[in-house]
Amino acid sequence: MSATESRTPSRARATAPDGGRRALAGRIALAGFAVAAAVDLGSLLADWHLGHVIAKPLLMPLLVAHVIALGAPRLLVAALLFGWGGDLALLFDADAAFLIGMGSFALGHVCYLVLFGRRATNPLLGGAYALALVATVALLWSDLPAELRVPVAGYSLLLTAMAYRSSALGVRAGIGGALFLLSDTLIATGVAEWPQLPRPDFWIMATYLAAQYLLATGVRPREAGVR
Repeated sequence: MSATESRTPSRARATAPDGGRRALAGRIALAGFAVAAAVDLGSLLADWHLGHVIAKPLLMPLLVAHVIALGAPRLLVAALLFGWGGDLALLFDADAAFLIGMGSFALGHVCYLVLFGRRATNPLLGGAYALALVATVALLWSDLPAELRVPVAGYSLLLTAMAYRSSALGVRAGIGGALFLLSDTLIATGVAEWPQLPRPDFWIMATYLAAQYLLATGVRPREAGVR
């Protein structure tokens, strides 16, 4: 038996327990994310504001812990943490908090865009997203507060680009990007004081949480190519 062969079993024994612990930590974090999401969404349905305030700040850190255990690229971790910053800002009902939150989410979208790289995407899908962007901004423009029109339009462009480019990583991530776009569109229609679905905050959070989960789990470290 060679020296290399004799060392291989010991290395496997050394790394296997660590890998098992990481996998267990990842499953625990994902279970915590699921519980926090259930509490948050249930609180929104029950109009229990305190439950929402307690659960919402826990969501993205738990999802971050899950993807780190899976060996997530650093850009994915950064995107989720910027999402967390946006979550915290939007807990406050003020125009300044809305702009800060939008800025934090925008930085998260930049991280996602860099992470997605230059992989090929369907140009027809790109055309559909472009039409949706133009139509949405045009329809919302006159109903938005004047000071928010340009920031919302710029953010919408970045968000739409992220949603389109997410499809480069497959169906799971592509659906996640589309749901992120839907969630933020629901926010924008609320700011514009358009008619809303019953319990609009529930639908906003439900689509947002599904989006971040699908994006986070749709990024495979070996395929992302960026650490």
